[in-house]
Amino acid sequence: MRMTKHPCTLSFSGRPLVMGIINCTPDSFFPSSRAAVIEDAVEKARAMIKQGADILDIGGESSRPGSDYISEEEELLRVVPAVEAIRKFSHIPVSIDTRKADVARQALLAGADIINDISALEDDESLGSVVAAAGAWIVLMHKRGQPDSMQENPSYKDPLIEINNELAAAVDRAKSAGIPADKIILDPGIGFGKRHIDNLLILQKTSFFKKAGYPVLIGHSRKSFLEKITGRQVTERLAGSIAAGVLAQIHGADILRVHDVAETRDAILVTDAISGGI
Repeated sequence: MRMTKHPCTLSFSGRPLVMGIINCTPDSFFPSSRAAVIEDAVEKARAMIKQGADILDIGGESSRPGSDYISEEEELLRVVPAVEAIRKFSHIPVSIDTRKADVARQALLAGADIINDISALEDDESLGSVVAAAGAWIVLMHKRGQPDSMQENPSYKDPLIEINNELAAAVDRAKSAGIPADKIILDPGIGFGKRHIDNLLILQKTSFFKKAGYPVLIGHSRKSFLEKITGRQVTERLAGSIAAGVLAQIHGADILRVHDVAETRDAILVTDAISGGI
């Protein structure tokens, strides 16, 4: 089947874009993000669009620490019908959180615009050519190891330099596959093979990752590093997530990937209004 070119336009000239998370999974780390059936995914999508989401990020395979791969068939059954259902009522940019080429291909045919690959084109060498053929966007995320073991003993000598260099290698992979530079987004990968100090450094130094000239996505929402700071469980981490997001915004984040769209959007607007007046 001939791949349809995707005309999706994303603007990074103003406030950060809000990417709302919809997990079509039974085991993602934040229970409220899960959409067990298509009707749940549609309900969440409608709510997030109403709350001001700029992008929806749909995932069919959990990548929480300790998680395993699921089959391609299962991931397709979770993701593609959700995209098709959303496309019946909205043209909002849709991102698919996958590291499998055929899942990406089928989701793009169904109407997705962005592929969010936590492996940064390392896990499936044909994924880059699928994205390139569709003219789609790609998010290249940094991680060390695989989700089932990545948090067992992460180690860095100079985390910012090492993460940045490994993202640069990912950019080279994307370009070699035919993905143009203006369709590439970088994610330093909070919580993916990172120590606590590494997560804090990413938020302190978000602007460091922008030096390469690509938009930067920050995925901090309700993650376990916030528990280390506040002692709060995942259901109680909204305030911590908002604080981390505001700091990422101040330091140059272009996209905030979050579970709580309305609250994040309000925080972004207030931060933008205040900082713009200084």
